[in-house]
Amino acid sequence: MRRPSVHREGASSDRIPAELVERCKDGDERAWGDLVERTYRDVYTLCLRISGDPHDAAEATQDAYLKAWRGLKSFRGDALFETWLYRVASNSALSKHRGRRRRQSQESGMEDEALVQLPASGSVEATAGARIEVQRLEAALATLPEQHRIVVVLRDVYGMSIQEVADHLGISETAAKVRVHRARKRLRDLVFEGEAG
Repeated sequence: MRRPSVHREGASSDRIPAELVERCKDGDERAWGDLVERTYRDVYTLCLRISGDPHDAAEATQDAYLKAWRGLKSFRGDALFETWLYRVASNSALSKHRGRRRRQSQESGMEDEALVQLPASGSVEATAGARIEVQRLEAALATLPEQHRIVVVLRDVYGMSIQEVADHLGISETAAKVRVHRARKRLRDLVFEGEAG
């Protein structure tokens, strides 16, 4: 599976400058506003891909920035700032998603409710081939079990290394490799089912 670029559709492809992060750590709110503006689209997209729900994604994005602001002093610069921020955001999105699933289970009495699918646009433009492919991929991604969806998003969409994925999820590198392999295979099967033969 080809790794999509993290920065698309007008998002800046520049890394967040260390000087901007330092100004944020010093409490410069204007610098923080600039940093949020540069990263918001990617953070929201990550939260949406994990949660599968636009409302939860928006809330998780807000939570992520609040946690990032409060935890900025702990960012030592050992990794790229974006990697650290994506870790904070994915934790917020997972927490929000799990909370929603618990509420749904309590309301419906069902423990294993299917994951909510990303809404399809249904618009006329969606007939364009590339748009349909993206929608099929997003819909398939939304149906993956949570542990598979998160590794695909972190590894293939956000470009984290296997080591970073493992550290993020608190699992071994071997377990992370196995999850990524299984998740990619399942995703391929979902996207291309019915096309063979």
